[in-house]
Amino acid sequence: MCGIVGYVGAQPAAPILVAGLGRLEYRGYDSAGIAVIGSRGAKVIRRVGRVHDLAAAVPERTSGGIGIGHTRWATHGAPTEANAHPHGSQDGRIQVVHNGIIDNAAILRERLAKDGVVLASDTDSEVLAHLIARSAETSLEGAVLDALAHVTGTYAVAVVDVSTPDRIVVARNGSPLILGVGEREMFVASDAAALVRHTSSVVHLDDGEFATVTATGFRTFTGDRQDTAKTPTTVDLTVEELELAGHEHFMHKEIHEQPASLERMLRGRLDDRFASARLDGLRLDLRELRGFRRVKVLGCGSAYYVGQAGALTIEALARVPADAEPASEFRYRNPVIEPDTLYVAVSQSGETADTLFAVREIQRKGGRVVGLVNVVGSAIARRCDGGIYLHAGPEISVASTKALTHMAVGFALLALALGRVHDLSHADGTRILAGLKALPAQIGEVLADEQSIADAGRRLAHARSLLFIGRVRGYPVAREAAQKFKEITYRHAEAYPSSELKHGPLALVGPELPTVAIVPDDELRERNIAAAHEILARRGELTVITHPGVDLGDLTAHRITVPKNEPELDPILLTIPAQLLAYHAARTLGEDIDRPRNLAKSVTVE
Repeated sequence: MCGIVGYVGAQPAAPILVAGLGRLEYRGYDSAGIAVIGSRGAKVIRRVGRVHDLAAAVPERTSGGIGIGHTRWATHGAPTEANAHPHGSQDGRIQVVHNGIIDNAAILRERLAKDGVVLASDTDSEVLAHLIARSAETSLEGAVLDALAHVTGTYAVAVVDVSTPDRIVVARNGSPLILGVGEREMFVASDAAALVRHTSSVVHLDDGEFATVTATGFRTFTGDRQDTAKTPTTVDLTVEELELAGHEHFMHKEIHEQPASLERMLRGRLDDRFASARLDGLRLDLRELRGFRRVKVLGCGSAYYVGQAGALTIEALARVPADAEPASEFRYRNPVIEPDTLYVAVSQSGETADTLFAVREIQRKGGRVVGLVNVVGSAIARRCDGGIYLHAGPEISVASTKALTHMAVGFALLALALGRVHDLSHADGTRILAGLKALPAQIGEVLADEQSIADAGRRLAHARSLLFIGRVRGYPVAREAAQKFKEITYRHAEAYPSSELKHGPLALVGPELPTVAIVPDDELRERNIAAAHEILARRGELTVITHPGVDLGDLTAHRITVPKNEPELDPILLTIPAQLLAYHAARTLGEDIDRPRNLAKSVTVE
C-alpha cells in the first residue's frame, strides 16, 4: 500500500525515481509524484493515474541529483492531483512523502489553519511538511524529529529540504522503509524491488528509527538522537525475478513458478531419518515444541484462509487443538493469551499492519509467536520469536498465488514437526514426507491441464455471482477460491460449507448462480456428491474440482481433475485450479489482473 523511493547521488534523480515507482506499482496506488531538488529549488510533478502518466509529464531536462517519489493509495481525500504526494510547505522549501496514517491529523490541520497556514490538500500527510517547515530546529534532522514528536499514528517518511540539498531524512514507525547502499550514491524505498536494479546492499530500519542519507553514506539514530549501528545486509532478489519472462501477467507467471519454487522451499527441510521436518528457524527445541497444547493461527485475507487449512492439518497430524482467526479482529477482543499456546502469524509481505499489531499484543501478554512470512528482514519476521521463511521469491501480483501455496506447505511442515514430537508415527511421518516430495511434480500436472481449466474460467466469467462450496478440508479451499474471484474479476463470490446448503444458501441456487464444488476423494466424498446433486436439482450450473477415480455418477458438471496426494495435503493441490479459474475469468473480462482496483499488495495501515 503506497510506495516510497528516494535517491541522492551524482546521477539525475528523476529517471531513477520514476523507474523505482514503476517497480512498486504492484503495491496498489491511484496517483504518483516526484520532487527533485535542483539549482532552482524543488521541481514537483504529480499525476493521477499510473506511473507512465507521471513519466510522460516529467520534462527530459529535469535536473538535480536528489529527490523523493511516491505512489499513493487514497485514504484521506480522493485520488486527485492536489492529494498526490509529495506534499510541500507553503514556501516549497520542504517536500515530504509519507506512507501510513496520522491519527491526529484533524487536530493538527486545525491548529495549522488557526496559525494562518493554507492547506492545499485533504490529506493527513500534508501536515508533516508544514510542521517540519515551522520547526524552530536549525537542522533538517532536528526539524523532522520535532515534527514527528507531535504526531500519533503510523508512518514511513522521507523528507528533502531545498536549503539542505545534500540529504534525505527518513523515519519509520509501523510502515516499512529501507536504505539502499550504492557506490557514492544512496537510495530509499519502501520495498527492495525499487532498489534491485541499483544495489543489493540494504539496511532495514526499525520502528522508531531515523536516518540521514547522503551520497557518501548514512547515519541511523533514535528519537533521542542516539546513533544506532546498522550494518547493511544483502537482499536475495534479482532484476530477472521482477520481469514478466514471456507471460502476459505476473499472476500467470507466479502460478507457473510454483513447482520450481516449492522444490526450493523444501530443499533441506525434509528429515528422512526421523520422518520429520527441519525447522531451525522456529528456535524451539523438541521439548519446547512438545510443550504446546494449542495452536492459534493469525492472518488476513488469503493468509487467514490458508491458516484455516493449516489449523486442520495441525490437528490431524499433531492431535492438538488448532484454529485460525482474522488478525484484524484479534487484538480488539482482549484475547486471553495462554503460555502453552503456539501463536503463528502469517503474512506474505511480513508487513501486514493488522497481523503485526496482533504479534505485539501476544508478546505484550507473554505469549510465544512465530511467523510464516515471505520477505526476509520484514517487520513481522524481525518481531517474531522465530519462524519459517516461505522462500517463494518475489510475488508481484496483488492476488497471492505462489506465496499462498508456500504458506500451506509451511503449515504442513509445522504440523509434521509438531506431530512427530507428539503421537504421529514414523510411518505416518514418512507418508507425509513422500506427499510433500510429490507436490511440485503434481502441481506441474495441474498446470499442464490449464486449457481445460481456462475453458471453465471463461464460462464462469460472465456470472454476476458465484457460489463455492466445500466440506472440512475443502471449505478453506472454497473460501480462497471465492477470494480470488472477488479480487480480480470483481464478481461477487461467496463460499459456504457444503453441509450448510440447506441452512440458507440453497435459496439462492438456480440457473443464474453457478457453483464450484470441491469434491476430494476422502471420507466425505459421497456427502459432497449429494450436495452437488442438490445444486443440479435446482438447475444450478456446476463445476467440480475433484480427484481421479471419483465417480460423479449422473452429475452434469464441468470436471476439473487434480492428482491425489495424502488427505492432509490434498487442499494444496485442489487450490491450484481455483487460481487458474479466477485468472482466466478475469482475462476474459479484460480486467487489470495484477493490480485490482481498491486493493494493495502490502496493507500497512488498519
